[in-house]
Amino acid sequence: MFSGFPPAAFTFFRALARNNRREWFQPRKEIFDTQVRAPMLELVEALNAGLHKYAPAHVNDPKKAVYRIYRDTRFSNDKTPYKTHIAAIFPRRGFEKHVSAGFYCGISVKGIQVAGGIYMPGPPELLAIRTWLVENHEEFRKAARGPRKLMGDLQGTALQRVPKGFSAEHPAADLLKMKQWLYFTTLDPKLAHSPKLAGELLKRFKVMLPVIDMLNTPLKSERSRRNFFDEA
Repeated sequence: MFSGFPPAAFTFFRALARNNRREWFQPRKEIFDTQVRAPMLELVEALNAGLHKYAPAHVNDPKKAVYRIYRDTRFSNDKTPYKTHIAAIFPRRGFEKHVSAGFYCGISVKGIQVAGGIYMPGPPELLAIRTWLVENHEEFRKAARGPRKLMGDLQGTALQRVPKGFSAEHPAADLLKMKQWLYFTTLDPKLAHSPKLAGELLKRFKVMLPVIDMLNTPLKSERSRRNFFDEA
């Protein structure tokens, strides 16, 4: 049962922000494991129980869902080794972490981050989604309005021009320029300490589900097509 993150979780993150180095973290790793990571695993279990009812394809193994605390500093100017938040992701089963549309939540002292959509599609995924949008943009726009009240407008980075192969005059030109299709909002950090957190996240995951399903529709077709030719 998820009962909320203990106050010690945020105490740990505040101290880590001031002491973001291995010499400080290593002697306190047990605090992270028991006060931060363990409650996060319980939260993922609670979210899985809810997702099982209306989005079973997004149920994820808690150990795979929760991100590592270690930052990838290879291409970053910020060389601090640890994240000052903990997060989990719920992609569609059968796809790699960021290839499909899915759900995300992150916990930090600054707030509870909730997101849904597709964040890092590769060229095949971008082409599949854009091609699908050409024929289904009206239905997609209608569905995209559904989450507005809880999640705000659909957003994401976009190209300056409509990509090659698509008409600049197409009524879905604005959607075709997008390189990401995302919802994102931040909730009060105090919610982290409440058992109500799981319900608030699930409420937002549910309103995003129709859009998530639509974004995954062309990806499932593309995956099936590639598998067919790989096996032929």
